[in-house]
Amino acid sequence: MGVGRALMLALAFLAVATLPAAFALIFCYDEIVDRVVCGWSERRDRRREKRTIARLDRAIEADALTRDIDLSEFDRVDRRPLEQLAADLRRLGGQRIGGGGRSMVWHSALLQAYDDRLRLACRALGIAEHLAELEGVDQEIERVRVEGVLHAAGLALPAARAGLWQRHR
Repeated sequence: MGVGRALMLALAFLAVATLPAAFALIFCYDEIVDRVVCGWSERRDRRREKRTIARLDRAIEADALTRDIDLSEFDRVDRRPLEQLAADLRRLGGQRIGGGGRSMVWHSALLQAYDDRLRLACRALGIAEHLAELEGVDQEIERVRVEGVLHAAGLALPAARAGLWQRHR
């Protein structure tokens, strides 16, 4: 009888101790179910998004697009940030377009600095350029081509904007 009473007393204490938790479960049942359902739904959506991204990667062969990019180029200490190169190109390009009345020495130094920044930007983005190998009109044509390719890559340059030359005529 003593063991039966001890067991009954332990169960009574357990019932009294868990009674507040039972009331909380009853009163907050809808919120608990809502959290569980929302968590399950978010997990399902994340899995679906991951599968979609994986399918898109396979469809466009994303690995093949980035296979030839040398990521160690981006970690070099002496590499200038692309944002700084873009700012330099915009500044030098604006001076190049509006630099009438300056000496030939100033203009050639400006073109040299502009071409250097174009080369650095092309190297940073993995674009082929031949500015150093050409002279005269061929170099001007290559400069315009490189500006267009950089503009297509997302680097906004004043000389590469559509219709710029038509407005200045």
